[in-house]
Amino acid sequence: MRGVRAKLDRVVDALSPGSIRRGFEAAQRKLGITRSGQIALVGFVLLWVMARVVAGTAMYLFAYGLLLLVGLSYLIAPHRLRLTGKRDGLFPRAQEGDRLDVEVKLTASRRVGAFILEERVPERLGAPVRVPIVKLPAGQTVTHRYGLRCARRGVYQVGPLVAVAGDPLGLARRETVVEEPFELLVHPRVELVSDRPLTRQFEDPPIRPPVSKPWPSGLEFYGMREYVPGDDLRRIVWRASARTGKVMVREAEQGITDHITLILDTDRGSHSRDGEGLSESFEAGVRVAASLGVRHLRDGYELRCETNGGPLVRPLRGAGSQLMLLDAMARLELDRKPLSDVIMRLVSSPRRDAHNVLITPRLGRLEAAQLKLLLNTGVSILVVALLWDDENSETMGTAAALGCQVVGVHPGQDLSSALSRDMGAGSGRR
Repeated sequence: MRGVRAKLDRVVDALSPGSIRRGFEAAQRKLGITRSGQIALVGFVLLWVMARVVAGTAMYLFAYGLLLLVGLSYLIAPHRLRLTGKRDGLFPRAQEGDRLDVEVKLTASRRVGAFILEERVPERLGAPVRVPIVKLPAGQTVTHRYGLRCARRGVYQVGPLVAVAGDPLGLARRETVVEEPFELLVHPRVELVSDRPLTRQFEDPPIRPPVSKPWPSGLEFYGMREYVPGDDLRRIVWRASARTGKVMVREAEQGITDHITLILDTDRGSHSRDGEGLSESFEAGVRVAASLGVRHLRDGYELRCETNGGPLVRPLRGAGSQLMLLDAMARLELDRKPLSDVIMRLVSSPRRDAHNVLITPRLGRLEAAQLKLLLNTGVSILVVALLWDDENSETMGTAAALGCQVVGVHPGQDLSSALSRDMGAGSGRR
């Protein structure tokens, strides 16, 4: 059943207006015939058929004349222009919402007549750039600037940068590749968010799960004490020191783990469908996962990121691993694997010392039962419910009834405020 649904999705995507238009444009570029030339070829076929039916010699001559005209136009169109080009301002990586100012320089090794400079830009980044150039003498350089708006995360091919020249009648066109395509990774937007990996189901009273490992320097504020030699100077509270007359340092509550597992639901059937393969709820989930992942990596935790289809990246640790995580998030796409697959992998895993964050728009009966099995092992679970319609509002109630910490996030909502409060039986915050 899942295979049939996946095939239907591929067929629907292939038959979408955008896909058909892009396929038609690609075929037109490959053939080297403009739209006017294609109309002339269609006219030739119609006239030839009419001449065949009516048996008119004049009509035959007119039809073959059209075909000869298209053939001559194709032959006299310039084959290759003597040009060299260079792009400046494009970077391999950008963040969602950034604007890139690109400069294109074109130099002719010999005199070139009229042509069009064209940079093919993906639709999600902007409109294709076309600059008509009347004449470019030998040795001279022409410069053009344009902007790219990285409105949505993903992997994009910018280019190729081509010079398009055609015949005087506009029936044929030839392209000269001046600069090869450039791969641009647009990372999801990362916001400053908070999470409490120290809050545990067994922490009040303070009984630790038997397989958990202590994290010696927690993040939760516990209190202040007088400075002793060897304390980190960055933990000094200067205002309290001035008030008491003693050097006071901030002390953090001891944690019980330094392992974080992010679980992102990638099931296409659970997320919103906004056309052209886009999903606002999925993009919101990716932003939550990226923001939480970056936060925990900066704080020194070991991070694992799981999707329905399997691990997204290898286990990461340290702020230097942020780039690897964000690159993987930029390439992430929806699939047809159910959420139950990843929950069962966690249930069957012997590891019980990780703080788990589940990001999903829907918790069905099967997923809720599996999540209860996982909770019974003593692990901590925070459920981030992606609320994109009324049906998904039940996810928060289901997760809270199981004993999970729960937060709700709407597409487009500020993540720092959304994740600052949670509810649920396992919560330490209200």
